[in-house]
Amino acid sequence: MSIADEIKQSFKSGSSLTKLIYINLAVFLVVKLIAVFYFLLSVENSFSLVSWLAVPADLSNLAYKPWTVFSYMFLHQDFLHILFNMLWLYWFGQIFLHYFDNKKLLSVYLVGGLAGAFVYILTFNIFPVFADILPVSYALGASASVIAIVIAVSVYAPNHTIYLLFFGPVKLKYIALATIIIDVISIASTNAGGHLAHLGGALFGYFYIMQFKKGRNITRLFDRFMDFIFSIFKPRPKIKVTYKRPVDDFEYNKSKAQKQAEIDKILDKIAKSGYESLSKQEKETLFKNSK
Repeated sequence: MSIADEIKQSFKSGSSLTKLIYINLAVFLVVKLIAVFYFLLSVENSFSLVSWLAVPADLSNLAYKPWTVFSYMFLHQDFLHILFNMLWLYWFGQIFLHYFDNKKLLSVYLVGGLAGAFVYILTFNIFPVFADILPVSYALGASASVIAIVIAVSVYAPNHTIYLLFFGPVKLKYIALATIIIDVISIASTNAGGHLAHLGGALFGYFYIMQFKKGRNITRLFDRFMDFIFSIFKPRPKIKVTYKRPVDDFEYNKSKAQKQAEIDKILDKIAKSGYESLSKQEKETLFKNSK
């Protein structure tokens, strides 16, 4: 099996976590390869793929690129950015799947990313401090989606303990708390939009689990929508047509006589030894032919 076949098989048979990581890596590679293509041919990059996948804060730009509220959460430009996001996604995704199923992981990732985009766009359009950079501000990366998963599983299992290098055993609730504090105090940094998106994802993760504990699945409608979308692209089963040779009168009468003889034999056995003396197969035969 070739490497391509192994990757294809791994993607098909993998969990939602595996698929999410593969999609993020694939988008990263495609964007980078296109950049290499432009560089080698000395082509002026008038068409920026990143600008068509990253979500803009400006509502007038967003109106022309509505898909970016989804695509941005799979887009990375820097190697370290995607490396740390995928490591966090893998580590906390594994813990999440210990308590929940694949569908919930996918829902928290996607809706958490949407929540991050919503908070990012909302805050940049409300607070005057962002007015100057609003027309040129874009957000990208899986961070909001990953933070949603981190907070969700930390709220659900706050005392779940993991072992960190240099720190030893640490409970999830402390990791979640540290993550929130870092994002809040970093809003005044050069990456305010990113940290605001993180907080949006965190808010969704918290709200999702609090509702889940009350027996409510707030992503139920979204799950149905995604099931419908996936069903469109799901391969249809192939219809197999078989042909049977027509049965002539002789064969039909012979088969009918054999069945009748078998029934008569079973009825004789019942008359001699009672119904309970029949085997399981004989009872099934009698039942089928009595219809």
